[in-house]
Amino acid sequence: MHPTARRRRVRSASVPALLVALVATACVGGDDAPVEDGATGTEAADSAGEPTPTAGPTATNEPDGVLQLGYVLPESGPLALLGPPQVGALEMAVAEINDAGGVLGEEVSVSAGDEAGDPTVAAQTADRLIGEGVDAIIGAAASSMSLAIVDAVTNAGVAQCSGSNTSPTFTGYDDAGLYFRTAPTDLLQGRVLARTIRKDGNDNVAIVARADDYGQGLMNATRTALEEQGATVSGTVVYDPEAASFEAEIQQLTAAEADTVVLISFEEGADILAAMIAAGIGPGKLAVYGADGLRSSHLAGLVDPTDPAVLAGVRGTAPAVGISAEFLERYRERSGLEDATFAAQVYDCTILLALAAEAAGSDAGVDLAARVVEVSRGGTKCTSFAECRDLLGRGEDVDYDGASGAVDLTDEGEPEVGHYEVWTIGVDGQVSTESTTEVALG
Repeated sequence: MHPTARRRRVRSASVPALLVALVATACVGGDDAPVEDGATGTEAADSAGEPTPTAGPTATNEPDGVLQLGYVLPESGPLALLGPPQVGALEMAVAEINDAGGVLGEEVSVSAGDEAGDPTVAAQTADRLIGEGVDAIIGAAASSMSLAIVDAVTNAGVAQCSGSNTSPTFTGYDDAGLYFRTAPTDLLQGRVLARTIRKDGNDNVAIVARADDYGQGLMNATRTALEEQGATVSGTVVYDPEAASFEAEIQQLTAAEADTVVLISFEEGADILAAMIAAGIGPGKLAVYGADGLRSSHLAGLVDPTDPAVLAGVRGTAPAVGISAEFLERYRERSGLEDATFAAQVYDCTILLALAAEAAGSDAGVDLAARVVEVSRGGTKCTSFAECRDLLGRGEDVDYDGASGAVDLTDEGEPEVGHYEVWTIGVDGQVSTESTTEVALG
């Protein structure tokens, strides 16, 4: 397949034109996360707002034959629990790539970086990685952190792939064809969450969401899907996650007189749930649902350390942690981690970037970005870096099917199909997967 056959649009010039015009250096950015073992709040954006897109890349790394990756992931801060599985999956992917002979015959290197749940720190990390000459960045985990860095990264001509950004903002974002994600947009999760609520027989719903790109994006998607499925949304409440108290929000929620509450939150959701219980509108009184940001077996202990059953019956949805059981077993053995939140998606980001560099015959960010979508769909099916790399070496087009599923990226650089689980919290406070499903764009 010709390398430009499935290329996404760029801001103001085609990739070939950019290759002629660009001359200097390049780098990348990422998304939002959960409370713990299954959280997927990887789609949030910071309340500081969406950055203003700029004209387009002005520089690119000169290809040197060595693929250098960097990551902007939560090593500290409120989403630090999401960091280990993502870093562990990235390191596992790089180890497997290097064991197979590396990319373009050279070992892949990785530079670490913290997003810290702080847009300023995330931006400083991205700037440092760009200065180090990375070709591509994995991350950020939170959508808000990716929004804080994506313009600087793509303007530098560096490729970026996030395994956990789910904010709808990134669909069609003016990224010059350099930003990709392997986590599906929350437009899809909103449909699955609404369908779950309706299937349970609930029809009068209030939605409480954090005031950021993740919270408001998923809230809007869920509200639209609920109304399309015949439910009434009797109230929407948006809150500041840094607020000292949620008393005003609880009053608004009470006034809505709903029989079902959807809470789109991260770890501050424990405080909101405790306040709901104190006001007599918590689990047991109303049907309560969450999303990826609340999928955690530690949530009940944060709400009430003395009563593990305090959240019994709370249900929700989240992107599935991995379609491949074999991958999960391999990941857990190699990383020593049980939590696999977004591990499969980050692993697939890493493999796709490496395969794209092989397909392009270049490690430069602009070069490999032009081939990411191409290696994700339409060619000969393959399921590992080594297998796909060997097919590319024989002149074949490849279709990488990964740990998170078929991957198949759209021209916008995001999954065409989302794989989700419906989860529930038991009387022991533990989260379990009740069922899995998939939903496609369109």
